[in-house]
Amino acid sequence: MTGQTKDVGWNIGVSKTLPHPLERVWAYLVSREGLATWLGPGAELGTTKGDTYRTDTGTTGELRSLRTGDRVRLTWRPADWTHDTTVQVTVVPNGADRTRLNFHQEWLADAEERESQRTHWKAVMAAVERDLAD
Repeated sequence: MTGQTKDVGWNIGVSKTLPHPLERVWAYLVSREGLATWLGPGAELGTTKGDTYRTDTGTTGELRSLRTGDRVRLTWRPADWTHDTTVQVTVVPNGADRTRLNFHQEWLADAEERESQRTHWKAVMAAVERDLAD
C-alpha cells in the first residue's frame, strides 16, 4: 500500500530544492526561528543523543542523531497523540547555491494520519521557503 512499509509503517516525505546554499539552510533549521517553524514554537534542540525537547504546544520528543550540516533525527509526539513517530530532516547540496531539503516522518498510525502529516509538512516547507526568502 502506498505510504506503508514493513520497516517503518506508515510514512510521509516532503522535499524541495531551495535556491540557497546548504550552510544557510542548515543555519536556519537549527536556529530558534527555524526550530519554531519545523519542530514547534519554544523548541530547543539539544546536541546529544537522548536529549529531550518540549514545544510550547506540548509536542515532545528525543534527539536520536544530529550530524551538523547533514541531518537531524528525532522522535515527535504532539500532545494529543498516543504514539511516537520519527522525524528526519536532511539537507543535501544541489550545486553551489541550491539545497535539497527533506522532511520524512515514520511510524504514523494510519493512512489518515499520513495525509494529515503530508499537509503539515507541505505547510512547514512553504514557511521555510518564505523565511529564507526574506
